[in-house]
Amino acid sequence: MNLKQTKQPVEMLDKHATLKKEGLHLLVKLTFIILVITGVFSFVFGWTKVSDDTMSSALRQGDVLLYYRLDKDILAGDVVVIEINDDLQVRRVVATSGDRVDITEDGLMINGALQFEPSIINETLPYVEGIVFPLTLKKDEVFLLADKRTGAQDSRNYGAIKIQHIKGKVIHLVRRNNI
Repeated sequence: MNLKQTKQPVEMLDKHATLKKEGLHLLVKLTFIILVITGVFSFVFGWTKVSDDTMSSALRQGDVLLYYRLDKDILAGDVVVIEINDDLQVRRVVATSGDRVDITEDGLMINGALQFEPSIINETLPYVEGIVFPLTLKKDEVFLLADKRTGAQDSRNYGAIKIQHIKGKVIHLVRRNNI
């Protein structure tokens, strides 16, 4: 009878130690997963919320965007995230390295060809106090415009952007009404 009484508390201690060990193991796993996710979203992907309507109708104010930070192969038509004066902006690339950009009363001209942009509702006009056209882009530069051209802050104000200043290329969109 004495044997049974001493054996039971030892088994309880073993179970308690095992539970403690498993809990610690789970905590280590969760910490590792959180660190990996944080690393991925710090160095590989980013997300931002569209803060204005300058990219409508493609993007709406409040939409959430996932962007890829590592893709520096930027092409005309890509939608990118940039940081201007500590503010994240979403803009469309309309011209890349070596392109000649001109904005006249007729509209946006790239390399002498008037651009047909069916999704752009407003006219593309130069700003009075913006940059001087025509402009030839240097190596690793892009020219960015908002889709809603009237009054938007874009390359007509701040000029061409170096590719290394692009935070990332938009790869996924979540509409605000789907959240």
